[in-house]
Amino acid sequence: MSNLNRNLTILLHMKEYCEQIEKTFEIFGKNIEEFNKNVVFRNAISMPIFQIGELANHLTADYLTETQNDINWNEVRGMRNRFAHGYFDMDYNIIFDTALKDIPIIKEFIDKEIKKLMK
Repeated sequence: MSNLNRNLTILLHMKEYCEQIEKTFEIFGKNIEEFNKNVVFRNAISMPIFQIGELANHLTADYLTETQNDINWNEVRGMRNRFAHGYFDMDYNIIFDTALKDIPIIKEFIDKEIKKLMK
């Protein structure tokens, strides 16, 4: 698989996870209090964030360097690491804020990149 196809495939999967977060907000609303008390809501948001971070680890080094001014990949991967290593002090407010504010930015970037890579 070429690096172009590899990055495109990864971005397409990342987009799916962004859309899952959007759908979760459609179902549960954008209410932090509900998020804090509802484990199903938290899991439905947290797992896609984790997966986006995991997928970011598989983008090519060249691509990460080329796009680092658009997306802070270190932060994306860092959030994944917080989930993966079982830090029990996960701040639900940060997770919610990431889903609400950062994921739409990441999705917009991914949409543009997919169009560019598919040309």
